[in-house]
Amino acid sequence: MKNTKKKVINDFGGIMYSTDPAFTYEDHTLSSDESLPNNQQDLRIMLDRKNRGGKAVTLITGYQGTDENLQVLAKMLKTKCGVGGAAKDGEILIQGDFREKVFLMLQKEGYKVKKSGG
Repeated sequence: MKNTKKKVINDFGGIMYSTDPAFTYEDHTLSSDESLPNNQQDLRIMLDRKNRGGKAVTLITGYQGTDENLQVLAKMLKTKCGVGGAAKDGEILIQGDFREKVFLMLQKEGYKVKKSGG
């Protein structure tokens, strides 16, 4: 399940406060039980060392879909790289620097992938 924190007033459609006790805000974003097709996913791959004791991890961000589908994708990547990792909140962590290998695997699966972060 992706963390969809609202950041600016425009995210709420201009509604900041309502005095109507029966008012409910309708969120029109993608629900967590829907997954976008692979060719519409916009994934970013980067190498991350922050808060990891100097250990490098390959970080894949931008996944939109169910947590189950995220776990399946993470398991496939971890298995093919032969390393451990984790998946939560729309992000996949693969232990080690496997940016190029992960990039090619995700392209082969039909995802739109970009490298970011240098």
